[in-house]
Amino acid sequence: MNATTNPDPGTWIRGITIRQPWTTCILAGKDVENRPAPWSWRGLVMLHAGAATERAPLRDPLVATTIRGRTLHTRAVIGVARLTDCHQDAASTALCSRWAQTDMHHLVLADVQELALPIPWLHGQLGPWRPPQDLVDQVLQQLPGLRP
Repeated sequence: MNATTNPDPGTWIRGITIRQPWTTCILAGKDVENRPAPWSWRGLVMLHAGAATERAPLRDPLVATTIRGRTLHTRAVIGVARLTDCHQDAASTALCSRWAQTDMHHLVLADVQELALPIPWLHGQLGPWRPPQDLVDQVLQQLPGLRP
């Protein structure tokens, strides 16, 4: 696949860099990602495991159970998900997910697909980023049915 037959990846997919163990939790069923600010993007996001691994969450029973037996890859794209919503739960209501944190914006994720082979990627940022065509092509090799 090449750029002449595919739409510009900047129009249909973004990347999101997430620290471990949270990226792997998403692959195993975590349905929201907590962020301090809202996101306007809706659509496909590449799940990029950043360079850092937060150690404190590894002692949380929910996290430990969720990631048991899984490798915590870093600096790699390890999956794709569909970002369907971004909201902040009202203070007087129950949180939308057991993974949601109070006073945070919740990026609601669905249709998560794990890559069989992590794709090393040293670039990324905590906000949404536009993946280059070569990275999109590598993801499409593993997920050929992935489309906008």
